[in-house]
Amino acid sequence: MTVTRAVAVVLGGGAGNRFGAAMPKQLLTLGGKTLVEHCVTAFASAPGIDEVLLVMPAAYAAEAKKLVGDQVSAIIEGGVTRPDSVRNALAYLLLRNPPETTGVLFHDAARPLVSQQIIAGCVTALQTHDAAGTAVPCSDTIIVTTDGVVSHVPPRETLFRAQTPQCFRLSVIAKAHKLAAADPDFTPTDDCGVVLRYLPGTPVHIVQGSESNIKITYPSDLAIAEALLRAER
Repeated sequence: MTVTRAVAVVLGGGAGNRFGAAMPKQLLTLGGKTLVEHCVTAFASAPGIDEVLLVMPAAYAAEAKKLVGDQVSAIIEGGVTRPDSVRNALAYLLLRNPPETTGVLFHDAARPLVSQQIIAGCVTALQTHDAAGTAVPCSDTIIVTTDGVVSHVPPRETLFRAQTPQCFRLSVIAKAHKLAAADPDFTPTDDCGVVLRYLPGTPVHIVQGSESNIKITYPSDLAIAEALLRAER
């Protein structure tokens, strides 16, 4: 069945502990706007996106509503972990959308410079694929080690660095997360990985990402994002 509706979910439910700020990093300012505002605005203005949802910690939901309330249809309470936040969003979506004809794009609020080209690529991918992830080719040689000793050097041409959005047919990602939730030995950090593990017969395709689509993890990343934002103006 054809996907006829696309919903973007901006995941801002984390605390951003590695950044070390006094507030969640998604509420830090970049170029005069919070990271959340950058992300939500990108999806709200994107052709092919029918609805935008925001996941935030309950303590910051009111502040988020003031910032982006007119651009999102709901602010969903974040969970303890990223998978919990995703499942909270899935529960909301499943109550309101036909799972076989709805596509969902999950995007980290810590990636404020997502481009319209990437979003369009994800929307297009949903027309022909049940699962796709944004990624860029890896330019570095990656080594695999065992006990501090190099054991394998994978061919660089097969390696990509994952970004977001990651996009799925709603029925597919909901089924994959239901199976993951029942497995006490698996703690996923990536939704494409959930599909790969629990629905191995479902191919996960690649949408071309961008080197500008960086993730804000440490204070130095914010400085890089500022420079990238200035270069785009």
